[in-house]
Amino acid sequence: MKKPKFKAMVLSCMDPRFQHIVYNHLKKKKLTGKYSAFTIAGAAVGVTHNKFKKWHKTFYDNLGTSIQLHKIEKLIVINHNDCGAAKIANGNKEFSLVNEKKIHKESFSKIKKQIKKRFPKLKVELNLISLDSKITKI
Repeated sequence: MKKPKFKAMVLSCMDPRFQHIVYNHLKKKKLTGKYSAFTIAGAAVGVTHNKFKKWHKTFYDNLGTSIQLHKIEKLIVINHNDCGAAKIANGNKEFSLVNEKKIHKESFSKIKKQIKKRFPKLKVELNLISLDSKITKI
């Protein structure tokens, strides 16, 4: 079997409502069979927020391994609205679209900063899926 040329690692959420959207998005980008996948609650929220601190090392170790083994050049992050991990990150405060937007924005900012620090050559693409299935590049 010919070894495929990997192009990216995809960080997405485990929420089953969005799996087909992520798959179809990557298929449209002609990435089928050309990416490593890391799926975790909250996507960027799960690997940046302190409520999920124990998960952070696992993600970065996995990303480093993917870079080493697959020579990936880009991390594609795909968060989504109505995110349960964002609700957990929000704590006991009232959860609103405004709060959720802030949590996603902070997670994107943190992951971009961490990637630049740890893997300076790696490109980062940030995306958010809305409840009407539209994916917006951030």
